[in-house]
Amino acid sequence: MARKEQLEEMLKSDPEDAFLLFAYAKEFEKINNQPQALEIYLKLLQIDPKYVGTYYHLGKLYEDMEDKEKAIQIYDQGILLTKEVKDLHALSELQSAKMNCEID
Repeated sequence: MARKEQLEEMLKSDPEDAFLLFAYAKEFEKINNQPQALEIYLKLLQIDPKYVGTYYHLGKLYEDMEDKEKAIQIYDQGILLTKEVKDLHALSELQSAKMNCEID
């Protein structure tokens, strides 16, 4: 069974598991299904807005979809959250991603 199918099975018993949703979105990114990945990331933000990893990857997805304005908005939201939860590593990654997005 492929990883995507395994994740689908696990999500049946726990459809709001943030880690599973994140991994599921990444699987759709791998096969270049940006709309499905976007839908899952947005669902993840609603279910668990404090799941820090979402912000970097959703921002990058928006960049890949050539929507820099939304990417920067997501990076800004993530920056606020990482300051709040004192996740300095994620804060640094988000600040760098935002800066690079603004430069491009």
